[in-house]
Amino acid sequence: MIECLETGLVYTNPQPYLKSCQAFHPTLVSLGNGEILCSFDLGEAVESLDYCTHLSRSTDNGNTWHLQGPLLNTTANRPATHSVRITRLSDNTLTGFGARFYRDDPTQGIVSRKTNGFVPMDLFLTRSNDAGRTWSPPEPLHPPIDNPAFEICHAIVERPDGTWLAPTATARGHNGTQPAGEKALIFHSANGGRTWPSYGITFEQPGITHWEQSVVSLEDGKLLAVAWAHDASAGKNLPTSYVISTDGGHTFSSPRPTGLNGQTCKLLALPNHQILCVYRRTDKPGLWANLAHLDGDTWHNLAECPLWGTNRTTSGMDGKQNTFDELSGLHFGYPTLLALNQTEVLIAFWCLEGWTCNIRWIKIQTNKKAK
Repeated sequence: MIECLETGLVYTNPQPYLKSCQAFHPTLVSLGNGEILCSFDLGEAVESLDYCTHLSRSTDNGNTWHLQGPLLNTTANRPATHSVRITRLSDNTLTGFGARFYRDDPTQGIVSRKTNGFVPMDLFLTRSNDAGRTWSPPEPLHPPIDNPAFEICHAIVERPDGTWLAPTATARGHNGTQPAGEKALIFHSANGGRTWPSYGITFEQPGITHWEQSVVSLEDGKLLAVAWAHDASAGKNLPTSYVISTDGGHTFSSPRPTGLNGQTCKLLALPNHQILCVYRRTDKPGLWANLAHLDGDTWHNLAECPLWGTNRTTSGMDGKQNTFDELSGLHFGYPTLLALNQTEVLIAFWCLEGWTCNIRWIKIQTNKKAK
């Protein structure tokens, strides 16, 4: 029911012998007529002082790619790095949801290894009216909850009624404070991102961090979310759970098991109540695809397929080091999924190949009948 068709690169460092340039965290959007835009982060390292979001463009459904350059002009009075996720809206404009991390101390990374807290940061939106060729200056996004830091893990989700959703999660400030507690959230805007007066909680469990959640709208109007659950005190990851909202993301059901053991799981809603999941598996090495069916609110797994990295000795974190040291040492992750037609899906993810972190694409076919 799942078949890998072909693979290639969105981006690789063209001069690895001259300089380090590592790529992370892609997002794909379709612009129509075979044109696809991919945003991803580039830097000397995952927390380097030159880390920022770039764009590549394809005009042949993702087979070949051409680097466009930085998404934003990074000139600023205060040293900062940024990371952005992009969305195509119903009016055919694009919006980017991102964060700026202020790098006042050039000897430090984004996260303190003493407190697991982030440097000072703020959230912003940026917009494009010309298919991503130019972008507006960052517009501040004021969260509806008081907390010093938030995760950038997801693009804006536009609901059929025009509501914008911004999936995120709380994070610690640089001194280790986290007044809002550990929770994964969805901010709500009813006016095109100008204000964000309310939020819903997708996942909240004492002592458990929920990273890189994925949120999709279903055919029946419900919202489905999954998240990577990590118990930092025990140094282990928990099985992947899902939650469902029937009120547009204001409230969510209690978590229920998907039967998957993985990190950084990302979703794509397919016809006939099917869900495609791509994730870094923890009970086996590699990046895997899983096809599931939602019968009402009940999750049924139908098929699975290895995509990349099954020859790796490990897929994730084992709790033997500082949490963020382990995160910085991961070798692949953060898949993004784009339906090309009724059965073909384009997947992009970052992966360490040799000494370079690339953005790799894979095309798969779903619902292929067994022989």
